[in-house]
Amino acid sequence: MLMIHRHLDASTKRQADDVPLELAFDTRKRSRHRLTLPDGRELAWALMPGLTLRPGDRLQADDASVFVVVAAPEPVLRVTADTAIALTRAAYHLGNRHIAVEVGDGYLAITPDPVLRDMLDQLGVRVEATEAPFQPETGAYGGGHKHGHDATFAEDYALAQAVFRRHEPNLSPLRDPHER
Repeated sequence: MLMIHRHLDASTKRQADDVPLELAFDTRKRSRHRLTLPDGRELAWALMPGLTLRPGDRLQADDASVFVVVAAPEPVLRVTADTAIALTRAAYHLGNRHIAVEVGDGYLAITPDPVLRDMLDQLGVRVEATEAPFQPETGAYGGGHKHGHDATFAEDYALAQAVFRRHEPNLSPLRDPHER
C-alpha cells in the first residue's frame, strides 16, 4: 500500500509525472482515508485534522510518487437567479443553515438536499440538479466553520484580531474569551 506522507499545497510546482487523483469533496475533507487507484494499487493518507484538500494540492507518497488533487464531478444543486438580490437572499439562507456552499460568478452550488431544495424553490430561485466539481468556501479566515471549540481557535482568533487592528488601530483588541 502506498502511504501519503507529505502534503504540498497548490503553490508548489507541478511536475509532468504527477498523477491526477480525482476526489469528491467529501473525500477531500477527510484527514484519514484509504482508496483503490484505477490501476489497482491501494493508497492511504493520514493528514492533519481539519485540512481540506483543494484542487491543485499535491500529495507525495512513500515511494516518492506525487499525486495532484483534482475535484471530481459529483451531484450538486446549482442555484441561479434573475437578480443579484435573489441570489444573495438564497446565499444568506443557506449560510444560516451552516452548510457547505460554493460561491461562483452568478451561481451557488450545494450538495443535494430535498429540504434545502424546497426552501430555495420557495425563495423563487432556479435550482438545477447537475454533476460538477464541488469546491465550497472555507470560511472568512480560511479555516472553515468553527465555534471556537477546537485546537484551531487560536489561529482564527489571531487572524480576526489582525483584521480588527488593521481597521481600528487606536482601539484595544478584544479579550480572548478563552482566557481567564
